[in-house]
Amino acid sequence: MKREKLERQAIAAELAKLDGWSLDDAGTSISRSFKFRNFVEAFGFMTEGALAAERLNHHPEWFNVYSRVDVKLNTHDVGGLTELDFRLATEMEKAAARRSD
Repeated sequence: MKREKLERQAIAAELAKLDGWSLDDAGTSISRSFKFRNFVEAFGFMTEGALAAERLNHHPEWFNVYSRVDVKLNTHDVGGLTELDFRLATEMEKAAARRSD
C-alpha cells in the first residue's frame, strides 16, 4: 500500500497530539528519547514497540543504552512523514506509559 507524504500543516497537527516528540529541521522525521527506570524496562518497551512495528509493517530507527531508548520515525518510501509514523509513535507512547512510575 502506497503511503501519502504529509504536508507541514498535517504534520504539525499530528505532532500536537504527541508528547515529547520533535520534528527535524527538514521536516522529514520525528524523534523522541524515552527514559526508563532500568534496562529491563527499556527492553520491555522495545519489545512491545517491535511487536507494534511488525503489526504496522513500519519499523523505527532506534538506539538503546541501558535505560534510554532514542527513536526516530519516518517513511523512507516517501522521503518524509506519513500517518503511519504517527500511528507508531502513538503505540510507542502507550508502551512507555505502561512503564512509568
